[in-house]
Amino acid sequence: FVLSALFLMMNTIKKIWADGADNSAALIEWVKQHFGCIIEVVKKNEIVQGFHVLPRRWVVERTFAWLGRYRRLNRDYERKPTSSEGHVYLASIRLMLRRIHKERSLLEDDLLQVA
Repeated sequence: FVLSALFLMMNTIKKIWADGADNSAALIEWVKQHFGCIIEVVKKNEIVQGFHVLPRRWVVERTFAWLGRYRRLNRDYERKPTSSEGHVYLASIRLMLRRIHKERSLLEDDLLQVA
C-alpha cells in the first residue's frame, strides 16, 4: 500500500535503497513488475570488522536528523498516524522553503554585485 501511494505521487522514482532486512527476492521482483523500479539492498561488508559507514545510509540519517529538530516529530505526541504524517509534510515543506529562500538570496546577492 505504501509503495502504491508513493508511486502514484512520484512516478519518476527509478531506484529505492533498502537495508539488509528487505532483501526478499519476491518483494524485489514484485516492485520491478508493478512499478518498473529497482530495489538496491545495501549490505554490510562481512570482511570488515567493527563499525563502518554503509553506502547511502547517511541520506536516511540526515533526513531523520532534519525532521527530529521539530518538536512535534522528535516524540510521538499524536494519537493518529495521519496527524504525524501531516507534521512530517509541514516540516518537509518548511525545509524546502528555507532551501529555496537561501538559493534565491544567494542569486539576488550575485545580481546586486554584477550591477
